[in-house]
Order: sequence, then structure tokens, then C-alpha cells
Amino acid sequence: MTKNRLEAFSDGVIAIIITIMVLELRPPHGSSWHELGALTPKFAAYVLSYIYLGIYWNNHHHLMHAVERIDGAIMWANLYLLFWLSVVPFTTAWMGEFPGTPEPAMLYGFSLLMAAVGYTILVRTIIAEQLQHSGGKHSKLRDLVGADKKGLVSLAIYVFGVVIASVNAWIAYALFATVAMIWLIPDRRISRNVDKPYR
Repeated sequence: MTKNRLEAFSDGVIAIIITIMVLELRPPHGSSWHELGALTPKFAAYVLSYIYLGIYWNNHHHLMHAVERIDGAIMWANLYLLFWLSVVPFTTAWMGEFPGTPEPAMLYGFSLLMAAVGYTILVRTIIAEQLQHSGGKHSKLRDLVGADKKGLVSLAIYVFGVVIASVNAWIAYALFATVAMIWLIPDRRISRNVDKPYR
């Protein structure tokens, strides 16, 4: 499989995930502003998840620019990431239906955590393929992401958010939104340097 086909497949899956998620937004049963306002938690959950999916789509696009070859391990790592992203509409709907309650917030955070783990696995798998192809000499992606402190900090916040959700779901929401803000701008380590000649 070429990287263009992998990227096109991933784009299509993410587009379908967003479509499924927006279909969960049902209009109110009445025509008053009050009844529309009652949908605010569902809409807020949708907005946060939409931002997250946009972040993954954007960063996945930049990530593919640092990839020269695709092997079976990369394909499976990519599918693992897409699996956890495909769970987001379900966890979003449950969280929006029962805002402020622990269990939906915990499951939502867990789905975000596992998607982040999936992205990390994908990055590490690409690095491993590049090192293997070069005989262990170099990896373009490894040089770009470095120690990936941003990713590790995000994983830690997710874990803390899932734990704190059992006590206060609103604090957990704030933590999940914080991670989204951290990643709202595409990963500049890759986007700024991927087209530079490799030394």
C-alpha cells in the first residue's frame, strides 16, 4: 500500500466518523428557545469531539509527509488509531446525554486516551520502519519529533482526567479541553521541517 492510499483511507474514515457524530444531534421536540437550550450539553460535547477529530486529521496529514514507505506494521498501527477514533461518536453521545456524571466522562476520557496511545504507537511504528530501512542509522520522523514531550504530557493529562472524572466530571472536561488547546495548532515540529532536505 502506498502512503497516499493509507492517507486517503484514513481521511475517509475520519469523515465518516464526523458524519456519524453529527447525526446524533437531534432537533428539540419543541419550538422554544428553552427546549433548544436543553441541547447545549450535547452540542458542547459535539464541538469538543469535532475539534479533536480535526486535530487528528490535521496532524495525521502532516505525519504522512514524513513517511516514505508503508509496511504491514504501520497499516495495523493506523487501523488501531482509527478504531479508537471511531469510538468517539458513542462516547460523545453518552457524555452529552448525561453531562456532569462520572461514568460517561470517564469513558469519554478513556477513548481519548486510547486514541492518543494509538497515535503514539503509529509514530513509533513509523520510526521503527525508518530505522530498519536505514540499517538503524537514521529516522526522519524521530529527528522531527525528538523526545515527544508534548505527546507524553498529553497522555499524562488524559490519565489524570479519567481518574478525576470519578470525582468531578467538569474538571475532567476542562482537562480534556486543555489537551485539545495544546494540539489545536498542528505539530510544528513536523509541519515546519518536513520539507527541508534531510541531512
